Amino acid sequence: MENTRNTRKDLTGIVTSIMGDKSIKVTYDYKRPHPRYRKVINRKTVVHVHDEKNDARLGDKVEIMETRPISRLKRWRLVNVIERAPTFDEVETSASAE
Repeated sequence: MENTRNTRKDLTGIVTSIMGDKSIKVTYDYKRPHPRYRKVINRKTVVHVHDEKNDARLGDKVEIMETRPISRLKRWRLVNVIERAPTFDEVETSASAE
């Protein structure tokens, strides 16, 4: 008998808040047509994500995966950090180098 997992949703979003130990909020954007007028509307959703290693920082682009309920609001977990957001020190040193 094989141990196979069900297919789970994967999303890519931006870290918008660090809520405490091992918890972050991730916002992901998507586009949907208006039901009547068919104009494409930009929408966003904020999800609570479990960050086991406290790896993500504010503004990072991250990949998240749906998982079992971890707490009252957390139903997603961090898979990996795709792109790091520049920190204040990096921005300051690059500006002073010019």
